[in-house]
Parts: sequence; structure tokens; C-alpha cells
Amino acid sequence: MDLLAALGRARAGARVETEKAYLVESRLAPLARREGYDSIDALIAALRAKREERLIWAVVEALCRGDTTFFRGREAFAQLRDEVLPALSLRRRDTPIRIWSAACATGQEVYSLAMAAVEAKGLATGTRFEFFGSDLSERALEKAQAGIYTQFEVQRGLPIRMLVKYFENQDDTWAISPRIRQMVRWKRINLLADLSAMGRFDVILLKGVLRGMDASMRSKVVESLTALLPPDGVLVVDAEDDLSEFEDLLTAAPGRAGVYLRDPSVRPAVAA
Repeated sequence: MDLLAALGRARAGARVETEKAYLVESRLAPLARREGYDSIDALIAALRAKREERLIWAVVEALCRGDTTFFRGREAFAQLRDEVLPALSLRRRDTPIRIWSAACATGQEVYSLAMAAVEAKGLATGTRFEFFGSDLSERALEKAQAGIYTQFEVQRGLPIRMLVKYFENQDDTWAISPRIRQMVRWKRINLLADLSAMGRFDVILLKGVLRGMDASMRSKVVESLTALLPPDGVLVVDAEDDLSEFEDLLTAAPGRAGVYLRDPSVRPAVAA
């Protein structure tokens, strides 16, 4: 457990819940089988003996695997659709609105963002969006890029109206429409890396991450992402995430848990 905790923190800033042995085992057992080991102990023994980068990252990715659903934190998505995106569209006009789901897991949330943008009213004529999804896990990104979900996955948070409108039934799975899938670009990104080359983003979504991070790494990630926001940019986190320690960088949007403003004087959530 000490080895796993050290790897999680060093490679991804993650706090591995070593007291929850069942959780660690449930995440590593499938990896052990996939890698040809007959037990988790054998996997960890190989990890110690080989120090192979590919295997190390496979273990870290398994330990950091996130759970996600469509429209998780529905109130924040409603604010983005009804207030933030229309206001940004009036300001940008000649430039695309860039939106990044910075820990997209298997893609449900970035696709939710794309559907919210399509559903938004009051956008300026010619508004363009650029959506980006990134995650630490290559396997999660492969599933996200495919855009194919089980009945159980689409039932978690996705309104039936949007399922019918934006998905195609394929036997016992649902495929998101090419129109939505083609709106998103994907890349494997470690949020502890230098993110400055990513460029500016108007909206950054960071859900299911901060509560599982080591405190010092958490600060590094929030500061790095905030630096990518323009003055009227917005950071969206889980409603349970308290970012009051970053009050010099971000201000919570009034009455909207999880939505933070880069500069409250710009009022990005209110269309001019």
C-alpha cells in the first residue's frame, strides 16, 4: 500500500485511499488479469522488480480511475447553457469559445457540455465552439472517443429527451450522434505537467478530481488551470469542492455551487 500511495502521489498527485483495501483491489484486479498476472501481489512484485514505465502508468491510471455521469451537477450545466455560454458568445463573436473538460474520464461530461451548447438559446450569430477532453487514462479516452455507452451509463443523468435526440441505439448500447462526437478533440494530459502550452480556455470543467488529490498538488492544479482562463473565464468543479483558499484567484458565482469566476467584476454569467 505504501508503494501504491507513493506512486499515485508522485505521478498524478492522487491520494490513494490505502485504508480502503477493497477499492484498491477492485481497481487493480482487472489490470493484473489483463497483464497476465495471477494475483495483485504478483502484479506489485513485478512492479517492484521491473520498474517498467508502461506498467507503472497502467497501475497509476487504474488507481486514479474516475467515475462520471452525464450532466453531473445539473445546476452548473443549466447555468452554462442559459447564462455563461450566451454571454461569452456575445463577447467572442469572431473567435471560438474554447471549453475543456480537464478530467473527462469516459467522456460523459464533455459530451454533456457539447449538448448543452447545442441547446443554448440567445447565442450570437455564427458562434463557434471548440471542445477538448483530456484524461490521464488512455483506456478511458479510447472509450470516450468511441462515444458508445451501455444502457446503465445513459440512464445515469441523461434525460430521455436528449437520449432520443442525440444518441443512436445499437443493439444493447447507445452511440452518441456523429454531430456531437465530432465536436470534441481528445488528448492524454497529466494535470501535474506544464499546462501553459494548452492556450486560453473560456470554460474549464474539473470534476471528480480535487477531493482525491494531495493538498499541495491540488493547489498546483487549480493555479495552473486558473492561469489559462481569461478575465471572463469560468472554472466549474464539484459542488462539494471548496475553493475558498483561492479567493485571490477565483470567486464563487452567487448561488451556484461549483461555478467559479476568474474575475467577478466582468460578470461572465450575465449577458450584456
